[in-house]
Amino acid sequence: MPVRTLITGGGGFIGSHLCDQLLAEGQEVRVLDNLDPQVHGEGAAERRRRPDYLDDRVELRVGDVRDRAAVDEALKDCDRVVHLAAAVGVGQSMYEVARYTEVNNLGTAVLMEALIERPVESLVVASSMSVYGEGAVRTADGRPAQASPRSVEQLRAGEWELHDADGRPLTPIPTDERTPTEATSVYALSKYDQERLGLILGAAYDIPTVALRFFNVYGPRQALSNPYTGVLAIFASRLLSGRPPVIFEDGEQRRDFVSVHDVAAACRLASEQAPDCPGAVLNVGSGRSVTINQIAAALAEILGRTDLAPEVSRRYRVGDIRHCFADISAARETLGFEPSTEFGEGLRELAEWLRGQTAEDRVDHARGQLEARGLVV
Repeated sequence: MPVRTLITGGGGFIGSHLCDQLLAEGQEVRVLDNLDPQVHGEGAAERRRRPDYLDDRVELRVGDVRDRAAVDEALKDCDRVVHLAAAVGVGQSMYEVARYTEVNNLGTAVLMEALIERPVESLVVASSMSVYGEGAVRTADGRPAQASPRSVEQLRAGEWELHDADGRPLTPIPTDERTPTEATSVYALSKYDQERLGLILGAAYDIPTVALRFFNVYGPRQALSNPYTGVLAIFASRLLSGRPPVIFEDGEQRRDFVSVHDVAAACRLASEQAPDCPGAVLNVGSGRSVTINQIAAALAEILGRTDLAPEVSRRYRVGDIRHCFADISAARETLGFEPSTEFGEGLRELAEWLRGQTAEDRVDHARGQLEARGLVV
């Protein structure tokens, strides 16, 4: 009998690519997804509207991970679980606190209670680089240090970079899994809770569990009309609408952008190898960093909209971090994970997909929601 994997949230961006990879390996794939309107459009769940990109061989169950009956039904005869279901968005999480906590924390708790009754051979839990807060840094003389969250007073003064307690500059370095966690948003806190729930209960009930901390994922099938999704999709929706991307701070903050194909591969590898590395917590990124200004320029060029210069706001969103990019040595050593998509190649693939898409630009609305609550400085 082929392996059957359940992917919670598998109707979305990352999950659908994982479906493709598992099917290519001869697995059977079942998806539990509530078809959230913010991701899939209004009325998607009510109409049971299957995403066009989801392979016909995927068994789609429309249901909510918070619904124990739906989870129990979805788990029947499944050998492995990849838990991707989550509400996503740092800014929105700072005012929709109850929803993010319920979907992410409670949803994971419901899944874990169901798995206690119906164990599987492996569980992969999707976490996030946001759990690190400000990423790893070193002092001017090369010593490792921990950066404290930037103060509102510093940010109001337009002092974006990180400093130690004595005001001396700190230099960002690749963040590895030994970097202490310091959640600075409700979203980050909920992702940390998701991974800890999985790891604690996985160890207690002998369910081999691996937590993967995704960095900035990009690629085809991102929800372009969701103003809380990845920055590349947000910038793309603006450019496609003939409007300039909006950049917070000065745009020199550094991130690690990793192709969705590579993230799906990491999920597949972790699902297969979890029994050999139970309890592992692994970064999933490209291992390279780029500034937000560079991202905006590259995307505008590839979409032929270099006439739309980015709007650098020099403003700050509460909960944002300055720099964070991945050290992926542990994933290489543990899973044999190796990113295969070069950034330029990935951007070209994204641009090709974007040309066939329409996007509702809701960025101004989202920014207005943050500003009305004092979450933009």
